[in-house]
Amino acid sequence: MSAPVSAPTTPSNTSPFTPLRIPFFRMLWIASFVSNIGTWMQNVGAVGLMTELTPSPVLVALLQTASALPVFLLSLPAGALADLVDRRKMLLLTQTWMAATALVLASVTLLGYTTPWLLLTLTFMLGLGGALNNPVWQTVTPELVPRAELPQAIALNSVSFNLARAFGPALGGLVIGYFSSGAAFLLNGISFVATIYMVWSWKRAPQATSALAGERILAAIRGGIRYARFAPPVQNILVRGVSFTFGASALFALMPAVVARRLQEPTSFYSMLLSCMGLGAVIGAVILPRLNQRLTINARVTLATIAFASGLAGLAFVDNHWVLYGLLTLVGLAWMLVLNSFSVGVQTVVPRWVQARTISLYLLTIQGGMALGSVVWGAVAERLGLAPALAGAAGWLLLSTLLIFRYSLRSGEDLDFTPARPRLEPVLAVEPVPNEGPVIITTIYRVAPTDQRAFLGIMEQLARIRRREGAIRVGTYADMADPTRLVEYFMVESWEEHAQQHERGVSQDEDILKKQARQFHQGPEPPIVSHLLALHDTPGPAVPVMVPGSTRLVASTAGEATA
Repeated sequence: MSAPVSAPTTPSNTSPFTPLRIPFFRMLWIASFVSNIGTWMQNVGAVGLMTELTPSPVLVALLQTASALPVFLLSLPAGALADLVDRRKMLLLTQTWMAATALVLASVTLLGYTTPWLLLTLTFMLGLGGALNNPVWQTVTPELVPRAELPQAIALNSVSFNLARAFGPALGGLVIGYFSSGAAFLLNGISFVATIYMVWSWKRAPQATSALAGERILAAIRGGIRYARFAPPVQNILVRGVSFTFGASALFALMPAVVARRLQEPTSFYSMLLSCMGLGAVIGAVILPRLNQRLTINARVTLATIAFASGLAGLAFVDNHWVLYGLLTLVGLAWMLVLNSFSVGVQTVVPRWVQARTISLYLLTIQGGMALGSVVWGAVAERLGLAPALAGAAGWLLLSTLLIFRYSLRSGEDLDFTPARPRLEPVLAVEPVPNEGPVIITTIYRVAPTDQRAFLGIMEQLARIRRREGAIRVGTYADMADPTRLVEYFMVESWEEHAQQHERGVSQDEDILKKQARQFHQGPEPPIVSHLLALHDTPGPAVPVMVPGSTRLVASTAGEATA
């Protein structure tokens, strides 16, 4: 992580609607709202059409699988791809793909050619577009609004989703009732046009892009996972996220059964409860700026988790409709506050070069918690009953608040990821092939035996940064013939990977540690940095003998640790 700047930034305006003053964010928010309504109409139309095409409950249930499966298959590749390519072009591609798929589905439905398996296939294709779109879409907001206004902007995005969830199914029902499911699909396809136009109109500021366009997707995925593994703020968000959604999933999994079996109410009552959740989310967005000023991220998540648990308990035991309306409004507010806190955190505690990959890990974690929780609490309800399952989920959420002592959250609005300085380029006799490797980078220090314990403490902190930024091996070794000669090394998978580290520059926290290590170095000469490239015995023409010291296998840069 980068070092915090001297003074945390605080929102200059406490209005929840401040980000809407930014013209492009406002237009993109409107376009996204229209597209979200179309998506909910699509969902209603697909379920209605499938029930008309087949009496099989399995095929109806497979619609949800067809929508959710692409998230598990493509979240990580999508995040890696979004960090490697032009995000504007990727958004145009994914939005166009979803629009075209929706229009194809509308066409075959209106012409009467739809079959259950064709509907599942096209739903899956829509899900593919959504899975590729989601990580890159979430990186757009931080580019459009100031960091101080990011919580309000993300809250407004949540409001857009919840308002669409409230109105979309109702509009879909009206369209299907007066026309057909094909008309709902057609409107969904058209709804993407607004978003496509806005993204096409986006005059995105030029971004620093890698000259090494060949970074591999699998290597990028490994790099994202490695970064999250060695970045405690990211780990904490992922642990708290999966813990919360595992318990919260009981509400979404069991509420339909509670309405139908325990309360014996019609579907309209279920719709009212969903509307109350949407209202709660809107209220949460309105009060969010003041909550951010008065409560820390840990306090907000803890209080909202307790509120959500109370809603689960009420759903298990309360019969009064008005009390349930109030509790579900509180649940919607709590849901928005928790996910907003997680979203802001995961987007602000990482640098831009790994942002989309971290978001994809977060989305995968949230989806995994929801999926696993739905199965577990459904099984508990089947065996013990609805009330024990909901009470158990509420108890789980209350216990999860104790994670604050081990996995404390932080928001990254006060972090500065601007590189402290560029890395000095190594002197190379021959330019390596990008995919050659692995590469070992060594730094030789001269440290007195009495200072070595303090020096090794600094090297341990530096090792975590090395791993986070791509190293697959790290270590510090002493020369057995000269105990004052210490060699710090780290290994990366390829020369291309190391060149990307050079392009990103030296982060501020790495620069601080290197300056501290330099204070222990003795002698008139600065520490010497060498780059070692692995040799592989492959058939080929004879390699000419090279003069010692000129080989491309060793490239030295004196003074890199302090320059």
